[in-house]
Amino acid sequence: MARRMLIGLVLGLSAVSLARAEEPRVAFPAGYATKFTNYLSLDRVQNPDQIIRLFANEAALEAASKSAELPDGSVLVGEVYAARKDADGNVVTSSLGRRVRDKLVAVAVMEKRQGWGADFPEELRNGDWDFAIFSPDGKPLNKDVNACRSCHAPLKDSQHVFSLQHLVK
Repeated sequence: MARRMLIGLVLGLSAVSLARAEEPRVAFPAGYATKFTNYLSLDRVQNPDQIIRLFANEAALEAASKSAELPDGSVLVGEVYAARKDADGNVVTSSLGRRVRDKLVAVAVMEKRQGWGADFPEELRNGDWDFAIFSPDGKPLNKDVNACRSCHAPLKDSQHVFSLQHLVK
């Protein structure tokens, strides 16, 4: 009986921890397009028919410029655009060989706050970064951000950021 209670307690605490990890903590950074710096725009590596524009707040840019760890309060934003397609559904590329941007489909946000990583299992832990995905008008989208977490988790040498080298101002 005591063993069952202990197992129940452990499972209950695990569920509470997982629920806390799934509560939205990352807010839409209103005004990011004018308050943050657009530091990189490129064809999205993870998706062959998307383009991404990356923005960073001053805290992230300043730390990266000093080759320091990005501090709590660092926020990175990715505007995710669909690539324009021709009448046959093929991605249109420019004379430079780059995808041509069409409409904005989502805004992905990474934010770092002390202790945020503690709620996640090791395979989803990104230091203290967490993620959220919003519609272009700032409403949360019902997307599984564990895909973001698992993709960024292995990037320990670059602070879990794909574009760390580009953040230097």
